[in-house]
Amino acid sequence: MFTGLVETMGRVVERIDQPPGALLRVAAGVVAEGAALGDSICVNGCCLTIIEARQEQLAFEAGEETLRRTNLGTLQPGSLVNLERSIRPGDRLGGHFVTGHIDGTGVLLRRETDPPWAKLWFSIPPGLGKQIASKGSIAVDGVSLTVVDVQEDRLSVALIPHTLAVTTLGNLQEGESVNLETDILAKYVARQLEVK
Repeated sequence: MFTGLVETMGRVVERIDQPPGALLRVAAGVVAEGAALGDSICVNGCCLTIIEARQEQLAFEAGEETLRRTNLGTLQPGSLVNLERSIRPGDRLGGHFVTGHIDGTGVLLRRETDPPWAKLWFSIPPGLGKQIASKGSIAVDGVSLTVVDVQEDRLSVALIPHTLAVTTLGNLQEGESVNLETDILAKYVARQLEVK
Protein backbone atom coordinates (compact mmCIF):
# COMPACT_ATOMS: atom_id res chain seq x y z
CA MET A 1 0.00 0.00 0.00
CA PHE A 2 1.21 3.50 -0.85
CA THR A 3 0.14 7.13 -0.32
CA GLY A 4 0.71 8.61 -3.77
CA LEU A 5 3.26 11.06 -2.34
CA VAL A 6 6.25 10.58 -4.62
CA GLU A 7 9.54 10.45 -2.72
CA THR A 8 11.85 10.94 -5.69
CA MET A 9 12.16 10.64 -9.42
CA GLY A 10 14.32 7.72 -10.50
CA ARG A 11 15.96 7.07 -13.83
CA VAL A 12 15.88 3.80 -15.75
CA VAL A 13 19.51 2.79 -16.29
CA GLU A 14 18.91 -0.55 -17.97
CA ARG A 15 16.11 -2.57 -19.52
CA ILE A 16 16.72 -6.23 -20.28
CA ASP A 17 13.99 -8.00 -22.21
CA GLN A 18 13.33 -11.41 -20.67
CA PRO A 19 10.34 -12.68 -22.65
CA PRO A 20 7.58 -12.62 -21.80
CA GLY A 21 8.64 -9.89 -19.35
CA ALA A 22 11.53 -7.53 -18.73
CA LEU A 23 14.00 -6.58 -16.04
CA LEU A 24 14.17 -2.87 -15.20
CA ARG A 25 17.15 -1.45 -13.31
CA VAL A 26 16.47 1.98 -11.80
CA ALA A 27 18.72 4.56 -10.15
CA ALA A 28 16.45 5.13 -7.16
CA GLY A 29 18.24 7.66 -4.96
CA VAL A 30 16.70 8.00 -1.50
CA VAL A 31 14.22 5.18 -2.17
CA ALA A 32 17.13 2.73 -2.35
CA GLU A 33 18.23 3.60 1.19
CA GLY A 34 17.55 0.59 3.39
CA ALA A 35 15.80 -1.23 0.54
CA ALA A 36 15.84 -5.01 0.75
CA LEU A 37 15.03 -7.89 -1.57
CA GLY A 38 11.30 -8.49 -1.66
CA ASP A 39 10.32 -4.93 -0.69
CA SER A 40 7.49 -3.33 -2.65
CA ILE A 41 8.18 -0.07 -4.48
CA CYS A 42 5.66 2.01 -6.40
CA VAL A 43 7.16 2.68 -9.86
CA ASN A 44 5.01 5.09 -11.89
CA GLY A 45 2.08 3.86 -9.83
CA CYS A 46 2.82 0.12 -10.28
CA CYS A 47 3.66 -2.01 -7.27
CA LEU A 48 6.87 -3.87 -8.13
CA THR A 49 9.06 -6.16 -6.04
CA ILE A 50 12.77 -5.50 -5.58
CA ILE A 51 14.73 -8.47 -6.94
CA GLU A 52 18.15 -6.86 -6.62
CA ALA A 53 19.50 -3.91 -4.59
CA ARG A 54 22.95 -2.50 -5.34
CA GLN A 55 23.90 0.82 -3.77
CA GLU A 56 21.46 3.35 -5.30
CA GLN A 57 20.15 0.99 -7.98
CA LEU A 58 17.13 -1.27 -7.65
CA ALA A 59 16.07 -3.97 -10.10
CA PHE A 60 12.51 -5.12 -10.77
CA GLU A 61 10.92 -7.75 -12.97
CA ALA A 62 7.82 -6.67 -14.87
CA GLY A 63 5.65 -9.42 -16.31
CA GLU A 64 3.90 -9.51 -19.66
CA GLU A 65 0.60 -8.28 -18.17
CA THR A 66 2.29 -5.33 -16.46
CA LEU A 67 4.19 -4.34 -19.60
CA ARG A 68 1.02 -4.55 -21.70
CA ARG A 69 -1.43 -2.85 -19.35
CA THR A 70 0.78 0.00 -18.05
CA ASN A 71 3.23 2.52 -19.43
CA LEU A 72 6.14 0.48 -18.00
CA GLY A 73 6.33 -1.31 -21.35
CA THR A 74 7.49 1.93 -22.97
CA LEU A 75 10.32 2.62 -20.51
CA GLN A 76 13.84 2.76 -21.91
CA PRO A 77 17.22 3.71 -20.43
CA GLY A 78 17.02 7.39 -19.48
CA SER A 79 13.26 7.34 -18.79
CA LEU A 80 12.24 9.10 -15.56
CA VAL A 81 9.89 7.33 -13.14
CA ASN A 82 8.08 8.32 -9.95
CA LEU A 83 9.15 6.26 -6.93
CA GLU A 84 7.62 5.68 -3.50
CA ARG A 85 8.31 3.11 -0.78
CA SER A 86 5.35 1.25 0.72
CA ILE A 87 3.81 2.64 3.90
CA ARG A 88 4.33 1.01 7.27
CA PRO A 89 1.82 0.82 10.11
CA GLY A 90 1.93 4.11 11.97
CA ASP A 91 3.11 6.20 8.98
CA ARG A 92 1.23 9.39 8.27
CA LEU A 93 -1.09 9.21 5.28
CA GLY A 94 -0.82 12.50 3.42
CA GLY A 95 -2.20 11.46 0.04
CA HIS A 96 -4.76 8.68 -0.31
CA PHE A 97 -4.62 4.88 -0.26
CA VAL A 98 -2.88 3.74 -3.46
CA THR A 99 -2.62 -0.01 -4.05
CA GLY A 100 -0.20 0.03 -6.97
CA HIS A 101 -2.66 -1.94 -9.11
CA ILE A 102 -3.24 0.02 -12.31
CA ASP A 103 -6.80 0.28 -13.64
CA GLY A 104 -5.80 1.50 -17.08
CA THR A 105 -3.73 4.00 -19.00
CA GLY A 106 -4.66 7.44 -20.15
CA VAL A 107 -3.05 9.94 -22.49
CA LEU A 108 -2.25 13.58 -21.81
CA LEU A 109 -4.71 15.35 -24.09
CA ARG A 110 -4.08 18.97 -23.15
CA ARG A 111 -1.90 21.04 -20.83
CA GLU A 112 -3.27 24.42 -19.77
CA THR A 113 -0.44 26.39 -18.21
CA ASP A 114 -0.96 29.27 -15.83
CA PRO A 115 2.63 29.66 -14.62
CA PRO A 116 3.73 28.33 -12.27
CA TRP A 117 0.59 26.13 -12.14
CA ALA A 118 -0.85 23.78 -14.76
CA LYS A 119 -4.13 22.03 -15.45
CA LEU A 120 -3.77 18.70 -17.25
CA TRP A 121 -6.49 16.83 -19.14
CA PHE A 122 -6.13 13.04 -19.52
CA SER A 123 -8.17 10.53 -21.51
CA ILE A 124 -9.65 7.70 -19.48
CA PRO A 125 -10.47 4.16 -20.66
CA PRO A 126 -14.12 3.27 -21.33
CA GLY A 127 -16.01 2.38 -18.14
CA LEU A 128 -13.43 3.84 -15.76
CA GLY A 129 -15.31 7.14 -15.41
CA LYS A 130 -17.88 5.56 -13.07
CA GLN A 131 -15.08 5.18 -10.48
CA ILE A 132 -13.98 8.83 -10.72
CA ALA A 133 -15.64 11.82 -9.06
CA SER A 134 -14.92 15.52 -9.14
CA LYS A 135 -13.00 16.42 -5.95
CA GLY A 136 -12.22 12.73 -5.50
CA SER A 137 -8.77 11.16 -5.60
CA ILE A 138 -6.88 9.51 -8.44
CA ALA A 139 -3.29 8.34 -8.81
CA VAL A 140 -1.65 9.42 -12.08
CA ASP A 141 1.71 7.68 -12.57
CA GLY A 142 1.62 7.06 -8.83
CA VAL A 143 0.97 10.70 -7.89
CA SER A 144 -2.01 11.27 -5.57
CA LEU A 145 -4.12 14.02 -7.15
CA THR A 146 -7.53 15.59 -6.69
CA VAL A 147 -9.82 15.38 -9.72
CA VAL A 148 -11.05 18.80 -10.90
CA ASP A 149 -13.41 17.82 -13.71
CA VAL A 150 -14.53 14.42 -14.94
CA GLN A 151 -16.38 13.61 -18.15
CA GLU A 152 -17.22 10.28 -19.76
CA ASP A 153 -13.87 9.97 -21.55
CA ARG A 154 -11.56 12.44 -19.77
CA LEU A 155 -10.60 14.06 -16.50
CA SER A 156 -8.58 17.05 -15.38
CA VAL A 157 -6.27 17.71 -12.47
CA ALA A 158 -4.65 20.95 -11.30
CA LEU A 159 -0.97 20.70 -10.43
CA ILE A 160 0.80 22.95 -7.97
CA PRO A 161 4.37 24.09 -8.71
CA HIS A 162 5.84 21.59 -6.22
CA THR A 163 4.20 18.61 -7.94
CA LEU A 164 5.35 19.85 -11.34
CA ALA A 165 8.91 20.15 -10.03
CA VAL A 166 9.29 16.83 -8.17
CA THR A 167 7.34 14.36 -10.33
CA THR A 168 7.44 13.24 -13.95
CA LEU A 169 4.17 15.09 -14.57
CA GLY A 170 6.09 18.37 -14.87
CA ASN A 171 7.77 17.23 -18.10
CA LEU A 172 4.90 15.15 -19.48
CA GLN A 173 4.11 15.99 -23.11
CA GLU A 174 0.78 15.83 -24.91
CA GLY A 175 0.24 12.35 -26.36
CA GLU A 176 2.29 10.57 -23.69
CA SER A 177 0.64 7.83 -21.64
CA VAL A 178 0.14 7.67 -17.89
CA ASN A 179 -0.92 4.95 -15.47
CA LEU A 180 -4.26 5.54 -13.75
CA GLU A 181 -5.49 4.06 -10.49
CA THR A 182 -8.89 5.11 -9.19
CA ASP A 183 -9.65 5.46 -5.50
CA ILE A 184 -10.09 2.06 -3.84
CA LEU A 185 -13.33 3.16 -2.13
CA ALA A 186 -14.81 4.11 -5.50
CA LYS A 187 -14.03 0.61 -6.79
CA TYR A 188 -16.00 -1.03 -3.98
CA VAL A 189 -18.95 1.33 -4.36
CA ALA A 190 -19.05 0.73 -8.12
CA ARG A 191 -18.90 -3.03 -7.58
CA GLN A 192 -21.74 -2.96 -5.05
CA LEU A 193 -23.90 -1.00 -7.49
CA GLU A 194 -23.15 -3.54 -10.23
CA VAL A 195 -24.15 -6.45 -8.00
CA LYS A 196 -27.46 -4.84 -7.11
